[in-house]
Amino acid sequence: MEFLNQINDFLTGHLGEFGPLIVVGVLGLFMVLLAVPLLMNQPEDPLKKLKRDMNPKTVAKPKKDQLRQSGRNEQLQRFASFLEPQDADQLSAMQLKLRQAGYQSKDAVRFFHFAQMALGLVGLLLGVLYVTVIEADKDLDAQGMLLRVLGPGAAAYFLPRYWITRRVDTRKENITRAFPDALDMLLVCVEAGQSLDQSIVRVAKELRASYPDLADEFEVVAHEMKAGKEKDKVLRDMGTRCGVIDVSSFVTVMIQSAQFGTSIAEALRVYAGEMRDKRVMRAEEAANKLPTKMTLATMMLTVPPLLIILVGPSAKGIMELGNMSK
Repeated sequence: MEFLNQINDFLTGHLGEFGPLIVVGVLGLFMVLLAVPLLMNQPEDPLKKLKRDMNPKTVAKPKKDQLRQSGRNEQLQRFASFLEPQDADQLSAMQLKLRQAGYQSKDAVRFFHFAQMALGLVGLLLGVLYVTVIEADKDLDAQGMLLRVLGPGAAAYFLPRYWITRRVDTRKENITRAFPDALDMLLVCVEAGQSLDQSIVRVAKELRASYPDLADEFEVVAHEMKAGKEKDKVLRDMGTRCGVIDVSSFVTVMIQSAQFGTSIAEALRVYAGEMRDKRVMRAEEAANKLPTKMTLATMMLTVPPLLIILVGPSAKGIMELGNMSK
């Protein structure tokens, strides 16, 4: 007990009254960070593998389910209950948001939550190191210490969510900017005699260099059509993934054109013209906003120097007269 008391006195003297708690927290974080890679690299239990192989439900598993599960990270599969929302609606919403951000991997949700957990632990560790090393000589109260320890952890934890939100907004903007050109190219391909499927494949190749986000969506549509998925369902999924009103309207036009038997080329020609007009209106709207945005910057950068130039000499002269009168 005397040895423990000496250690307690030493930590309290150097780190303050929360010294033992800080050391225990650092050791706990270190053990967690050390245990995660060990658990990830841990081999599968042979008994569990034997039971799975002998289980008739597993042996008779349909091929389509095997294909759906193939290509997934087996290391993250062990932590699926922790790295995936258990609610089906929340899982679907998270998958949709990640797909709108451009992450089409099957393990995107697991990687996202793993990144949140890992960055949160790293942020807590950095906060503890900041308190114990950089501000070791300062006498911090409990509130200040908690803010310095939990603040970096909370910021690091929400960093992946902020990144995904910005990525979704940027991708939607890129798709909106690229869509009128893609419609013109689709119209040219369809009028040249190609089918809609062939036109989508060709446009995806041509858009790869300039608009990779929209090219990815067209490639997904082409692969799903080749796999035998219904065309209406494929187009609706594309509109949901993009999350852009123009794409959703295009999907509606294509589905109605197929249902009523009208010409796809004529529908594309009309809609492409509307998209070109809409792009011109967006450019005019952005140009009309420029004077309003520049007014504040002009006032901040022009008025203060002008006042200094005009009023400065007069103020200096008044000050000199006041000093002379004294």
